[in-house]
Amino acid sequence: MRFPDSIERLIKGKAYKNDGIGMSSSSVLIFDDCVLKISPAGKDCSKTADVMRWLDGKLPVPKVLCCESDAENSYLLMSRVRGRMTCDEYWMERPDALVKGLADALRMLWSVDTAGCPRIRDMDEEIRQARYIVENGLADTGNVEPTTYGEGGFRDPADLLSWLEDNRPDYDPVMSHGDFCLPNIFMEDGEITGFIDLDMAGVGDRWRDIALCYRSLRWNSEGAYGGKVYPDIRSLKLFDELGIEPDMEKIRYYLLLDELF
Repeated sequence: MRFPDSIERLIKGKAYKNDGIGMSSSSVLIFDDCVLKISPAGKDCSKTADVMRWLDGKLPVPKVLCCESDAENSYLLMSRVRGRMTCDEYWMERPDALVKGLADALRMLWSVDTAGCPRIRDMDEEIRQARYIVENGLADTGNVEPTTYGEGGFRDPADLLSWLEDNRPDYDPVMSHGDFCLPNIFMEDGEITGFIDLDMAGVGDRWRDIALCYRSLRWNSEGAYGGKVYPDIRSLKLFDELGIEPDMEKIRYYLLLDELF
């Protein structure tokens, strides 16, 4: 594989492994001390790099080592965070520590002063991006909940988009990860050590992250990935740790919105 010279100088001769976790179109190469994310050319890494640089010192995020693009790909080279993914078996077998850690991670995001954040994901922006995906035929209708489309659900992505436009919830802006799933949060010794995959991070609604965290916790505990079931994990305990009542209408809204991304 050929890389831009600026990337090649930093990784030349280093051993790596391919990261097979995740559902995006990007490839991820993991080195001992850094990680290289390679995305199709249409996915510009510069905006993500801007957010990561802005978050440096505010949250445990990877340091941007290099961000480059060529005619085929976008390349984001970053430092490697320490710890284990929260979907790792080690944490899945420790449900109390896992759920507390996820709640801590959400509170860490919400504690960030968002003034000056280089990316805003308000409801207008969320709908704008969703509309672009639908109008350009980019919605993946195969990788969705079985009840999203068809009998009892929506006719197609355009029908779902129309519902999302007509049912926008109140906007509660905080620092949002944007893809708050267990593989994107790292822990060590019960402490949050890293937030990764920040392509959708920015000022966004509090309940977007809550909804995706709740779903990811449920899917991982029910064996959706790898088949192993963790019966001691209770997804609703997340709300006990956060000290809030679950707003299932907002959770449903953001899970349906995520079906288009």
